[in-house]
This record gives sequence, C-alpha cells and structure tokens, in this order.
Amino acid sequence: MAPLERLPSDLRGVVLAAPWVLYLWVADVALSLLLLVKIFAPDLVYRVSSLIAYSVWKWIQIIFEKYNGARITFSGDKLPQKESAIVISNHVTWADFYMIQALALRSGMLGQCRWFAKIQLRWVPFLGWGLWAMGMPMVSRNWMRDRRELQRVFSGITDKRWPTWLISFSEATRFNPKKYEESRIWCKQNDRPQPLHLLYPRTKGFVTTVQHLRNAPHVKAVYDFTIAYQHQDKFHEAPSMWATMKLPNLSSAQGYKFHIHARRFPLEELPHTDEELAKWLEQRWVEKGQWLATLKTEWSVR
Repeated sequence: MAPLERLPSDLRGVVLAAPWVLYLWVADVALSLLLLVKIFAPDLVYRVSSLIAYSVWKWIQIIFEKYNGARITFSGDKLPQKESAIVISNHVTWADFYMIQALALRSGMLGQCRWFAKIQLRWVPFLGWGLWAMGMPMVSRNWMRDRRELQRVFSGITDKRWPTWLISFSEATRFNPKKYEESRIWCKQNDRPQPLHLLYPRTKGFVTTVQHLRNAPHVKAVYDFTIAYQHQDKFHEAPSMWATMKLPNLSSAQGYKFHIHARRFPLEELPHTDEELAKWLEQRWVEKGQWLATLKTEWSVR
C-alpha cells in the first residue's frame, strides 16, 4: 500500500477503482446472461448470483475499510449468523451501503443482500438486467403500481425460502437540510412526530414487506439500523462516493467517523394490522432520532 500513498488522490482512486469497475462490468454481463436460464432454474440462478454479488461487494468493502482506512464502529444487538431478515435504515449518503455491507459481511449474509432499487434501472443494459437477475425489487415507490413486482420478489423468498436480507431505506431519499425542513413542515401539518436528524419514514413499503414476509418461515426478524457520520466537528457529514474510493486514512488523517447501531426485533413480536405496523415504524424513527442526538452530544465532547 505504500506506493499508493505517494500518488495524487485522484490517480490513487483510479488505480484502486478501475479494476473493480472492470470486474463489476464483467459481473453484470454474467448476471445478465443468467436471465436466460432463470425461468428454468431459479434456485441455481439465485445461488450463483449471490456468489457473484458477494465477490463484487467484498472487493469494494476491502477498498473502503482496508486500503482507505475507514474504521467502522458498531453498537447495539448482536446479529445471528446467516439469519434472513427485513432490514430498514436511515439514508444519509452513498457510504450507507458500506455501513450495511459491513454488518452483512460480519453476519455471513453479504451475498444475500437484496436492495430496493428504482425501476428505471431495469432498462439499463447489463447493470439493470443484472439487478433483475439477482432478484432485486425494482420499484417506482407507487406501492399499488409495484404490487406485481413485489409479488415476484416476495414469492422467491416465501415459496423458495431463499436466504435474504431485504434492505430498504425507509425515508426513500437521502437526508439533507432542505428535505429535513420539508419533512418538518409535513409532520406539523399532519400532526406526526418529526424525528431528530432524520426524515419522517414512508410506511407503505415497510407494511407491505412485513405482511408478505410473515409467510416466510425462515425470515425471523426486522433489523433496524441507524447510521451516523461525523467529519471533524460536523455531524451527519460523510465522504462522497469518489472520496471513499480515493482518499487514504479516512478515519485517521481525514477525520471521518463511521458508526452503525443495530437493533433486532423478532418478526413474531411485531403488530399485525397495517395501521399498527405504520405506527411501529414511526416509533422506531423517533427512537433513532433520540439515539442520534445522544451520539452527537457524545462525539462533540470527545
């Protein structure tokens, strides 16, 4: 790694990222070809696509943590090994993917991560086709319109018992001050609690997911992840996508803090009606906001 440290940061980023990008393209082509056999051998395609996904995501995680020195700290519940779960999280920046993948890697589920993605990606050659082959839910955020797509994804989990972390950012967009103010105004107009340091969560997708995956006997829990960053003295400030690829010593010389807090809720203990599930998610976000406020105070005095 020593020769890399002497390179200008942008050139260093190219040296680290270019082989991974090339491999990503090869992986997307391979995943796209799997679409041709998915109708005949869906279980095989799921297993193979999970192995390919593992190799892609493990590589970029090594760049982030090992080569670029991101020290991720963890707190909260210890997650069981290889447990299928519904995963919900707040959304701050691109680096959120590293944070969740760090927990997935340590829980033996990195290759089984499936993320909600925008439906427009389906038509992007190779990239979108690869996501489709993997069984990623491709949605428009109109839950009535997405019913057929979700049924496709849920059936693989419930009927075929595919091991999965089904991951969604419940706020549906990244946090920033402008969107926080919009969320605050909406909550005031609708008499809803505004969580600290977060956007109010979208509940329909979560409710739909829980109600369907209750029927999957191997999906045991909901994991609630809270992601936090700090740069120097600025809370909720994380490096950009390119910065995570090019900058060395992210946590030491660059002064970034990365933290993820995990809570595990047995699925059988969640409420059963749609309205109660929506309120349950709302309460989690209120608690997450309080936890973030406490962490911000702790970090400010260190």
